Amino acid sequence: MSLEAAIRRNVRSGDRLHLVVGHTRWSAAAREIVRQFWGRSPDFELVMLSLSSLGALFFRGGLVRKVVTGYSGDTFPNFTPNPWFQEAYRDGTVEVEHWSFLAFAQRLEAGARGLPAITTRSIAGSSMERNAGFTAVDTAFGKVGLLAPLVADVAVLHAPVADRHGNVAIHPPLLEGVWGALGARRGCIVTVERVVDDLRPWSHLVRIPAHRVLAVVETPLGAHPGGLFCGGLPVEGYGEDYEFWIDARAATRRDDYDDWIREWILDVDSQEAWLAKLGSERVAALRAKAAPDSWRAEEAASTPDRVTPPNAWERAAVMGARALADRVVALDAHAVLAGAGVANLAAWLGVDLARARGHAVELTAEIGLWGYDAVPADPFVLNHRNFPTATMLGDAAMVLGGLVGGAGTRTVGCLGGAQIDRFGNINSTSLLDEDGPFLVGSGGGNDVGSVAVDNVVIARLSPQRFVADCSYVTTPGRAVRTLVTDLATFTRAGDDDEFTLTAVPDGEGTVADRVATAVAACGWPVRIARDVVELAPVGPSDVAPLRRWDPLGWFLRDR
Repeated sequence: MSLEAAIRRNVRSGDRLHLVVGHTRWSAAAREIVRQFWGRSPDFELVMLSLSSLGALFFRGGLVRKVVTGYSGDTFPNFTPNPWFQEAYRDGTVEVEHWSFLAFAQRLEAGARGLPAITTRSIAGSSMERNAGFTAVDTAFGKVGLLAPLVADVAVLHAPVADRHGNVAIHPPLLEGVWGALGARRGCIVTVERVVDDLRPWSHLVRIPAHRVLAVVETPLGAHPGGLFCGGLPVEGYGEDYEFWIDARAATRRDDYDDWIREWILDVDSQEAWLAKLGSERVAALRAKAAPDSWRAEEAASTPDRVTPPNAWERAAVMGARALADRVVALDAHAVLAGAGVANLAAWLGVDLARARGHAVELTAEIGLWGYDAVPADPFVLNHRNFPTATMLGDAAMVLGGLVGGAGTRTVGCLGGAQIDRFGNINSTSLLDEDGPFLVGSGGGNDVGSVAVDNVVIARLSPQRFVADCSYVTTPGRAVRTLVTDLATFTRAGDDDEFTLTAVPDGEGTVADRVATAVAACGWPVRIARDVVELAPVGPSDVAPLRRWDPLGWFLRDR
């Protein structure tokens, strides 16, 4: 059937609606839901692992009364709070449940498997443990964290291909997986690039059986502005449209947001009209971007700065990468999980430094990547051109639930945060306790911080960021051992210890002068080591790899 008919027949006011993120991030079906229900107050409960800038459409249109999510913010050109989410959560217009990525996925799994609860090692020790869907119980096996199942009425997703019966093939990485589609009460609506007669040649990639599917709609480029990684499936993939994401983010901050919505959403009544509006040249460029080596053209078109002295973020990233490499070698770690933004770039560099010292270590990412290599000219950890470099593709349950903190794997996390306190607790969710703004949420941060063997946190030092006690604990600090900033490095030995200033970068004045500068920029009374170390200088050659990954300075620019 048509996309218009699929939504009209299968989505009802009051539904708990699950928009599956996977690696596609958005879909034409989500856009059609917004178009059909705009201004009708359908009272949706939106279940969506990661609300991108386009998630703001549900807020502006008055479509949603509650959100269940792991991240509410923009993704391009940087990971930033969005004013529509901030305002709605602050004034109570939209109720919100914050979860970590793994806990979100585990709740969907419990729902699909018909379980009354599912065990988790995440959430405990964070402010999210106050959620009604979490409890910790004493059992004969010890204290166990339990999550309540999460079941939607209807799930919506985009996939590469389905057959005419409704069996759906999806290529990993899958992030939260397909549990939400398998468990939805009425079933799922699926848009695909192509409907085929026989899926059996790709049966190893079929993840949703036909009886769980309400409608299949052939929708070329149906994940736009997200991308689609197809692997060996019989359709053509495409890369993410960063420019569109950036424009969508900017529109949410302008006075003419309604005009943008009408132009790009409300007045575009079919996928054919959407493709025509994008234009054949743009579509061809996105399809070319799906080639694994397409980064070469982008690298050739950019000129990373090899002369300008490092700025504060670059110094912090390089020093963080060095500290990370030290921890990897000391712990004989198998893997490093890269967080977002500058922490992501520092993780990439830290792995390179550890390998240069003869240590075998792999990069892993919460979306479901294991053993990948970061390609140049694109600083985003979810860059689809990183996917073909991976030795294993899976989902968040595989990475966050097994390989980070799993019994046979030692993983070091590299994280950032809006607030960090003297015990290593991280807040990336909310400053509402201080009448301040909502931030973005946990993502996979809580999952990594809860179970990784060690965590290095990288940030710029300021009294606003480094506070005595976090107003909201997104990630408990029990496994955070090192805080690296542009002005100083702090370390501690045990879980309950406060951090001690142990090193400062090289620079003007004496070591004591630089210690005093760092102490003044920290929001808690600082313990100072008896012998503070002066770190090795950071020069243009040290930041060259970072600038090769981020030639436009999306993460690295001073801000």
